Amino acid sequence: MPARSQVDSDAPYARHDAKPTVRFMRMDVDETLRALEVSSLEEGLSDAAAKSVRASVGANELSEKEPERPWEKWVAQFKEPLNLLLLGSAGVSVLVGQLDDAICITLALAIVITVGIVQEYRSEKSLEALNQLVPPRCHLVRGGESVTVLASELVPGDIVTFSTGDRVPADVRVAKASGLEVDESALTGEVQAMRKTTRAIPADDDGEPSINDRENIAYMGTLVQHGSGTGIVVATGARTEFGSIFDMVDQVDERQTPMQRSMADLAQRLSVGSLAVIGTIMLLGILQQQDLLEMFTIAVSLAVAAIPEGLPIVVTVTLALGALRMSHRNAIIKRLPSVETLGCVSVICSDKTGTLTANEMRVVQTYTVPDGVQDVPEHGKASDALARCLEVGTLCNNTETGPDGRWLGQSTEVAMLGVLGSFGLQDKRKEWTRTDEQPFRSDTKMMTVTGHYQNERKETIFMKGAPEVVLRQCTQYQGPDGTPQLTDKVRDEIRGAIKSMSDRGLRVLAFAASPASHRPSYAFCGLQAMHDPPREGVADAIRTLHRGGVQIAMITGDAEPTAVAIAQELGLLQSGRAGVLTGPQIESLSEGQLRERVQSITVFARTAPEHKLRIVAALQSHAAVVGMTGDGVNDAPALKLADVGIAMGRGGTDVTKEAADVILVDDNFATILSAVREGKSIFYNIQNFVAFQLSTSAAALVLIGLSTVMKLRFPLNAMQILFINILMDGPPSQSLGVDPASESVMRRPPRAKDAPVLTRQLLYRALFSTSVIVVLTQFVFLFERPPDGADKRDATMTFTCFVFLDLVSVVQNRGLLTGIDQNHMLLWTVGASFLAQLLLVYFPPLQHVFLTESLAANDLMFLLVVAGIAFGLHELRRHYERGLLDEHDSQTQGIQNV
Repeated sequence: MPARSQVDSDAPYARHDAKPTVRFMRMDVDETLRALEVSSLEEGLSDAAAKSVRASVGANELSEKEPERPWEKWVAQFKEPLNLLLLGSAGVSVLVGQLDDAICITLALAIVITVGIVQEYRSEKSLEALNQLVPPRCHLVRGGESVTVLASELVPGDIVTFSTGDRVPADVRVAKASGLEVDESALTGEVQAMRKTTRAIPADDDGEPSINDRENIAYMGTLVQHGSGTGIVVATGARTEFGSIFDMVDQVDERQTPMQRSMADLAQRLSVGSLAVIGTIMLLGILQQQDLLEMFTIAVSLAVAAIPEGLPIVVTVTLALGALRMSHRNAIIKRLPSVETLGCVSVICSDKTGTLTANEMRVVQTYTVPDGVQDVPEHGKASDALARCLEVGTLCNNTETGPDGRWLGQSTEVAMLGVLGSFGLQDKRKEWTRTDEQPFRSDTKMMTVTGHYQNERKETIFMKGAPEVVLRQCTQYQGPDGTPQLTDKVRDEIRGAIKSMSDRGLRVLAFAASPASHRPSYAFCGLQAMHDPPREGVADAIRTLHRGGVQIAMITGDAEPTAVAIAQELGLLQSGRAGVLTGPQIESLSEGQLRERVQSITVFARTAPEHKLRIVAALQSHAAVVGMTGDGVNDAPALKLADVGIAMGRGGTDVTKEAADVILVDDNFATILSAVREGKSIFYNIQNFVAFQLSTSAAALVLIGLSTVMKLRFPLNAMQILFINILMDGPPSQSLGVDPASESVMRRPPRAKDAPVLTRQLLYRALFSTSVIVVLTQFVFLFERPPDGADKRDATMTFTCFVFLDLVSVVQNRGLLTGIDQNHMLLWTVGASFLAQLLLVYFPPLQHVFLTESLAANDLMFLLVVAGIAFGLHELRRHYERGLLDEHDSQTQGIQNV
């Protein structure tokens, strides 16, 4: 790949710090041509001039870094301490001849390394997807001739032409437009096509305008949906809006998830502690002059048992099963660690359109002079005046019916047809003959159609548009029985209705009608106010997340009134606008000031891509775990920076999906609630596994240690310890990862980003389980030990007792609120392990390998009674922990209700 383009600071198009699109949107067409040293639209740049400019600014490409070689990626994965630990554990297994164990450990290592490499591949794909949006060829004027060239050869100053179906090859200042509408959803995520104009846009006091406000700019990678146009290239490559997003995505480094950090820390602590105990056992054995070969064999076996090689397997399997369950709830997981990270998300930054809202405009209020402002009923009857207003909206409408019967067109026009059903009215366009149309333009801000009904010859002009524009054209108004004169008092009433609707964040359109003539006299018919309503179930999901300690922030490019109205409807803002911050305000804040304010803000309006990055970074500076939703290319950098990036499956661009960790198939915010619940449950399931594994490992170490100190025969031999290791890392323990998600987890606040897996409460549980196994196993060992020394029966009783107690421990380390019959996998694997132990005791070939002998029926019953005692002790412990959990949940609810 070529190096990233460098811009010559002396070039006329690079002299200003502002973005090129912002600078040139302020200029008219002639000023733009002069600034870029172009003679005219008809002549364009000469080949020589274009070549000179390209030497200064480089090619019109989004350049990528040199990709890392596959073997380099593979070697880099061994920098992780857990991977080095697994490699060492496999080596130890080979030393003692346990090839099966070495193969299992190597498999775990392969899984972990594969996940790491896939994670890096995902990052690279997000950059590749950006480049695919740039068209390969384009049409332009060079030296007075129309030619087709590679888009990579474009330079600032080139004159390009485009029409319906073309992708815009660079950022261009629109110079000519014929009904030009551009689909910018690939860039912004907004599905409504943007009408483009040629007029200059004057500067205002609100700071840098948003992408949507630059009506005379067409952006690289966007699609011409309707009409045609000619534009002057003002930015190429890295200087385009896509280029700046590309740079932001490229500069965001992948980071470890909270779970990855916690598990690496836990593995290191457990391994160091276990190896220290093993070393102590070896030293004591040497000091007591015990058989060195036997001591070495026992120590190495304990090392294999103590090193948590099953940890990454269980974590990976648990996360994979969680991802599978989430897929059934419309959430596709691209990056496995993100499954659990969802459970510790403390802030969710959500896009508005299509995520919190339904992404379809609906008329919610109407106004006519006789009726005043009215809410649209589910089923109602329209007055004559309102029927006339709705009729104008129907006929002044270019919506078409698609092959599937759904309406296709501007979202506002679709809403005007949709409201008819609420009043029992029909679409009359088939009965209407249109003879003339003046389409909506950005400068006139209105649309008119002229025509007549099939059984009439008299033509009528219908108008719709911006309320003040339409109102200025009117001299009458639609009354209950006619069209009286529009007095100043009535005008003031209409303006009051417009303000009332606009203050609610509604989009208001006005409607008028006039008999066709050279000098039409319009009668004001009424107003229709519409908005994109909240999705069903989103408000309930937000309330549940709030109860669980998760903050929700809405980030949108919409204007502040619209954003505030939706936020209040969803319960994000209780009253007023204290929790609102706009893009221009963010621009005026330093990083420190933004960090101070960001925690109290729940609505961010008029935001640009760089604002989203700053918001996420500011939240993360407070140790928040941030989830970010998005659908447009402009969301990709923030999605990548967030701890969990969540893309929309239906409306999201390929770039956004590649940059994300999670994809919502149904584009519904409420789906995030299910994902968060699953993520929290997964973390608690992993904790349960850790408690069980730690107690089993510690019990084996303590038993060997006690025997060494007391100068007794070791209660377990090397093969028996390795079998226990299989139980500890095998199916019974792994089944703890599939405990069903409990509704109660949403009453608990998110865990801190740096919170350890092994909490104090979990350590107490592990110590309790260890004590139960050690005390009861040691009791059986000493009780059954014959006076003249150990025999096979004593060793078999001790070994079987340990295994039975271990199986009790795995059952009782399931979720505190999980019934014993709710995890069927746990019951089946425990049952299979019980039968496997009986085979070791009663099957002669295995007796020879594990040094066991057949036990009498009364011996087996005795061991089952001991296991029953352990089960009862664990039930007492679970009852106590459930009481603590209920008390904690009550306190948490009390704090949140204050």
